[in-house]
Amino acid sequence: MKIQEGSYVLLFHTPRKKWLTKVTADKKIHTHLGVIDVGATVGMEYGSVIRTTEGKVIFLLEPTIHDFIMKSERRTQIVYPKDLGFIAARTGMKNGSKILEVGTGSAATATFFASIVKPDGHVYSYDVNPDFMEIAKRNLEKASMADYVTLNHHDPHLGVEEREMDIAIVDLGDPWTVLDQVHDALKGSGAFVAICPTMNQIEKTATELKKSGYADIETVELLIRVMEAREGMTRPSMRMIGHTTYLVFARKVQKKAHTIDEQAEEGDEEEREGPEE
Repeated sequence: MKIQEGSYVLLFHTPRKKWLTKVTADKKIHTHLGVIDVGATVGMEYGSVIRTTEGKVIFLLEPTIHDFIMKSERRTQIVYPKDLGFIAARTGMKNGSKILEVGTGSAATATFFASIVKPDGHVYSYDVNPDFMEIAKRNLEKASMADYVTLNHHDPHLGVEEREMDIAIVDLGDPWTVLDQVHDALKGSGAFVAICPTMNQIEKTATELKKSGYADIETVELLIRVMEAREGMTRPSMRMIGHTTYLVFARKVQKKAHTIDEQAEEGDEEEREGPEE
């Protein structure tokens, strides 16, 4: 596939030295490795190599959703791909899924989820900050995901219009304050996810979920340790992606009919899931 003017390219030197840029005929990027002539990439194949004015090798890579997310414009902390991927797997997200997002932020999560549910699914995202919405719009357009996301500048505490949503993802400091609104929007058995950076948030969220018509409540934290793979010297990296957030999962069930048997719940902690017999 050839690079065209107006398309995006990832200029890759090393994992820590890479640039995501839109290609224009006259663009040049000045770096400590020398000047990169972006305009010269027009007509070249992705995967090709160019050199800086200092002779450093730059690989021309086609950007993935991961690249767009990690290089997105933002004023808030994004949800890392390690967490996004698990959310997608845990909730059964797929083409055609309808997703409610409460807390748009920079639209990193909306970008990733839209890339999975398109072309038949859609993401409906809410935020009260107009500045965030403008940034979100630009990031979605850059990743070519704007057609699959509806941005709503509206306080979700006042209710949301969507119904029969497959999945709801809440990224607020106090996710327990919108549990009723999300419950109304989800289909029966629909998946709920709260993104919570701190332990007191997950404790409060899990407690309130049990009172608000949700079951199958689970909280997880994901860690990634990078390996430095070199012949004869392979070892874990000195740096790793440690705590980024906690994820609280649940499923919508009938309100009032749902009761919690505390003794049974305590007994379940001693059991482990196994294969069906």
